Amino acid sequence: MNRSQSNVLGFLMNLQKYVDDAVSLAIRYIPQLVLAILVLLIGLWIANRLTALLGKAMELRGIDVSLRSFLKSLLNIGLKILLLFSVADMIGIHTTSFLAVLGAAGLAIGLALQGSLSNFAGGVLILILHPYRVGDLITAQGQTGRVKEIQIFNTILLTEDGKTVILPNGAVSNSTIINLTTSGAHTFTVTLDINANSDFEKVKDKLQSFMKADERITDSWVTISKLTPAVMTISVTGTTATDNSAIIQSDLLLKMKQWINEEKIA
Repeated sequence: MNRSQSNVLGFLMNLQKYVDDAVSLAIRYIPQLVLAILVLLIGLWIANRLTALLGKAMELRGIDVSLRSFLKSLLNIGLKILLLFSVADMIGIHTTSFLAVLGAAGLAIGLALQGSLSNFAGGVLILILHPYRVGDLITAQGQTGRVKEIQIFNTILLTEDGKTVILPNGAVSNSTIINLTTSGAHTFTVTLDINANSDFEKVKDKLQSFMKADERITDSWVTISKLTPAVMTISVTGTTATDNSAIIQSDLLLKMKQWINEEKIA
């Protein structure tokens, strides 16, 4: 046998070995691969189905559209990631180390974004529980204004004097929220300074008459909020069923101030 024939024979023997190895691997792994593909296809169908069911459930509960979209995407992506890890494990790809690295990275990111995650959780609670909606007049975090927008991380208020206030949802959801729209009554207070020697009962009766004469006001009371040797500070508080309390407050303040000047008790 010459050298060229020997080389050909060696090549054929190696080729036969590769073929045998390939057949052996195919016999060993093809059933697992077919099963993994079936699990992947069925799992994708289940993930999409669960996402659709979640979307319908949130729609029936009246959850905000933007939150519905976000939660649906979050659930869909999470289920598909878990599915991919399961399929990879079925075909022999070890994912333990990768999961450990991914968990450590998630912990580090969570610690770095602790404040943002708190605001996100608060936004989810607000959009699910609806303590207020867009257009409501609320008091939260010491700020009073009409809700212009509810975002995932912040709530945007528009105050009566035209200022835009951005409140973090984490702080808002963990504090007292006064919804002046759903309560059906809006409270306002007019403060006046008069001479400390003035007859309080006379002033009180007159100021009450101003309040009772205004049909927009449903209830009212007059109190002394501060008293010094020279000045008596009177607080006139009223409630109204409308949400234009700023206009009512301005009208009353003008009338009361005019009467005080006429009586010369300021």
